[in-house]
Amino acid sequence: MYTDTERCVRAVQSKDARFDGWFFTAVRTTGIYCRPSCPAVPPKVENMTFLPSAAACQQNGYRACKRCRPDTSPGSPEWNARADAVARAMRLIQDGVVDREGVPGLASRLGYSARQVERQLGAELGAGPLALARAQRAQTARLLIETSGLPMGDIAFAAGFSSIRTFNDTVREVFALAPSELRARAAGRGAVPGPGPAQVPGTISLRLPFRAPLTPDNLFGHLAATAVPGVEEWRAGAYRRTLRLPYGTGVVALTPRPDHIGCRLALTDLRDLTIAISRCRRLLDLDADPEAVDEQLSSDPLLAPLVAKAPGRRVPRTVDAEEFAVRAVLGQQVSTAAARTHAARLVRALGEPVTDPDPEGGLTHLFPTSQALAGMDPEALALPRSRRTTFTTLVSALADGSLPLGIDSDWEAARARLGALPGFGPWTTEIIAMRALGDPDAFIPADLGIRRAATSLGLPSTPAALTARAAHWRPWRAYAVQYLWATEDHPINVLPA
Repeated sequence: MYTDTERCVRAVQSKDARFDGWFFTAVRTTGIYCRPSCPAVPPKVENMTFLPSAAACQQNGYRACKRCRPDTSPGSPEWNARADAVARAMRLIQDGVVDREGVPGLASRLGYSARQVERQLGAELGAGPLALARAQRAQTARLLIETSGLPMGDIAFAAGFSSIRTFNDTVREVFALAPSELRARAAGRGAVPGPGPAQVPGTISLRLPFRAPLTPDNLFGHLAATAVPGVEEWRAGAYRRTLRLPYGTGVVALTPRPDHIGCRLALTDLRDLTIAISRCRRLLDLDADPEAVDEQLSSDPLLAPLVAKAPGRRVPRTVDAEEFAVRAVLGQQVSTAAARTHAARLVRALGEPVTDPDPEGGLTHLFPTSQALAGMDPEALALPRSRRTTFTTLVSALADGSLPLGIDSDWEAARARLGALPGFGPWTTEIIAMRALGDPDAFIPADLGIRRAATSLGLPSTPAALTARAAHWRPWRAYAVQYLWATEDHPINVLPA
């Protein structure tokens, strides 16, 4: 979008928050960059230049605006709606791959040379992987400086910096303030917490922004209704779950608020902070563009009333694609309660124990790894023989790496691999594509709830006819599924008390 100067100028002059994260406005005369909705007086048109990323702005010598804080805007929804190399690279960078494995590791995961990755990212985003990772580190550092009481040394390493000096230099360059000055400004606004729970080592409270509108009912209702005991729970108005992270483990509590999602993270290693935030945002689909989704779906007169009633529905996703694939198989042809029971048995038998930081919490384990599941006796599964075969084939393929599932997956290639496994029909393949891989156009016309909803709305109810009708909803059919599911009286559609 940043190449459409006229459209960008209109967005800046109207201070349209819908475009935050889509592009950034760099002002030549002041040397700062802003989000489109910056509350300051818009600069003259001839002084504006538009760039696709915060990293590109920083690489061109611009510093972040102190009023609109562009580094805190939601991420671009473009990376969640695409599965090409650039989009997959951005998802991996957000997940901290460059910090852990470097540019060669990123290129290896994508199947390209490092030079090709540099070229493709530079052409589309105006910055290479190192600059993009650096911008993310700066954003994480500012978040910790302004919302926690952690010592600066801890913040530097939690944000992914290799030294205190690099941390100080980067913060000064990007924000035109020293770390201590950033904290002092935040303290003046009352943003830095005083002594209390937020000061517990390894525990951080922060706000996750999103593009409005957001209807939380089906999002949190789905996660709570399908929660696996010991791994997930709904407690005190928050969805809580355990996390397996590159450097350790974590527990997160996510609370829906009118203008943000409250996020409280307890980590065994603060280096996992950036990755944990990225996975929580992905779980709740917070980088979606609800305006684009709802506009497309509302053009169908039968869906329009559903969209108008509860705009901004999100797709409940997952923090671990392999975990969700296993749970999808356990949920084949059984009720939500039965699927939870099967998963809970696996967790008790093979999950890694963890300590819940909340004395009253009920989180006890991480979900078992595919390696642990592959080593179990299949006869111990209380499943029909055919489904045991499906389960064991899946976990074996996950464990030996022949079925890679993750944020960097090519959606169509993953579908082909899943479809080749015994017992994997269109429903299982598409539900994994929708919730584990993040394909916004995944569609499950044979789902019983979808067929019932279609019948009640006057839509075709046979899978083939419904798929043909749903062509008009593309590329947002996964969101149409959420609106159709929401027509039923089911716990997944109700925000728990």
